[in-house]
Amino acid sequence: MKALPCGHLAPAAGARVCAHLTTDNGPDCFRVLTGVATRYDLLCQVCADLDAPELLDACVGCFGRAEDDADLGWRGTPGILRHDRELPGTWTTTGCPVTPLNDRCLAALPDGWLALTAAGLVRIGGEHRLIGPVELPPEPPRERAGRGPALYTSGDGRFAAVVTDHGRYGAVVDLASGAVTLALDRQDYHADTTRFPVAFLDGGTGPLVVAATDWNRLDVFDAATGRLLTDRVTTHEENPEHYFDYFFGALLPSPSGRSLLVDGWAWHPVGIPLAIDCEAWLAGDRHAPEHGRALADRGYSWNTPMAWVGEDTVALQGIGDDEPMLDGVELRDARADRRTGMFAGPKGPMWGHQGLLYVTAEAGFEVWDPADGARVGFAEGFRPIAHREGAFAELRNDRLRIWVTGLEPGQ
Repeated sequence: MKALPCGHLAPAAGARVCAHLTTDNGPDCFRVLTGVATRYDLLCQVCADLDAPELLDACVGCFGRAEDDADLGWRGTPGILRHDRELPGTWTTTGCPVTPLNDRCLAALPDGWLALTAAGLVRIGGEHRLIGPVELPPEPPRERAGRGPALYTSGDGRFAAVVTDHGRYGAVVDLASGAVTLALDRQDYHADTTRFPVAFLDGGTGPLVVAATDWNRLDVFDAATGRLLTDRVTTHEENPEHYFDYFFGALLPSPSGRSLLVDGWAWHPVGIPLAIDCEAWLAGDRHAPEHGRALADRGYSWNTPMAWVGEDTVALQGIGDDEPMLDGVELRDARADRRTGMFAGPKGPMWGHQGLLYVTAEAGFEVWDPADGARVGFAEGFRPIAHREGAFAELRNDRLRIWVTGLEPGQ
């Protein structure tokens, strides 16, 4: 094996570093994008400011040591791949005089949509029907970006959860009667730092709801009765082995419901997306949430869009391990702390469906193929806020516009 320019007989990293980063305890450095996809070199402050810095091909060890000190952020511009083509599928537009309270207040039903409005919950589909108001306890006044109501529905369309993102309270509602079956309360310790942790699962005999009951605790309830199904001790004083110093945030079930993706954080603070084995939890592993798998260390970044790409891969928006992050997506193996890919571009609310990523961006709706790291479709001006099995819905200005995708990965 021939020695690399960094001076080591070792495998090549496939990237370059400046000469100041080939020694132990080198200076902090920038990730400097080359303009080819998301490839980057590592340069210290002095070399990054030069017009023509001297760069060396680095071995895996040199590059890894230098990257541990890549605390100065990004420089340069990534290469964004766009292979746009006409979006196949079906478009429909109908009049709909229903106004959701915000972009998180429209959710899917098997045969339509559900909106949370100033008058309460409204079923959309055929004839619109007011189910009734949902009143939550008052929240203490706080100013927090993104704070406000959010709406979730069970897969069978029988139940809805109305919660306050960056707040304390929520409720599960039986849509057949309008009755509240479960009052949600995650307590008030730093509740303003995350979206409300809540999600529905298929319990076989009926829907289950997963929700935070404290800052560092999730529980499962029978959605129909509100019965607690996961009673256990998690306090530090009584059960230190299973105490979890972690602030739960937004929850996203995998396509099968076997796993649960969590967008949360831990002190100092640091954003740590987590994967929980729901299948094991519901089968009797009482402390599965307290022993979830950490997928990444994302510095001060959390409350970011996330999606499942198949059953074992998650997409996390924001590339890097600290703010400011590069606009784009990191792909992570949900079974291990391992990045499997990344590509620049996506920014905005995001859904996964049959291996593709769908993003509501500022200019319109984008479809991305993670296998190629490329945008493969774009609909200017279409900005959906809800998704159901390949159907994406935009509801604004008394108009409901729906696109049902005809795309498949690799097309």
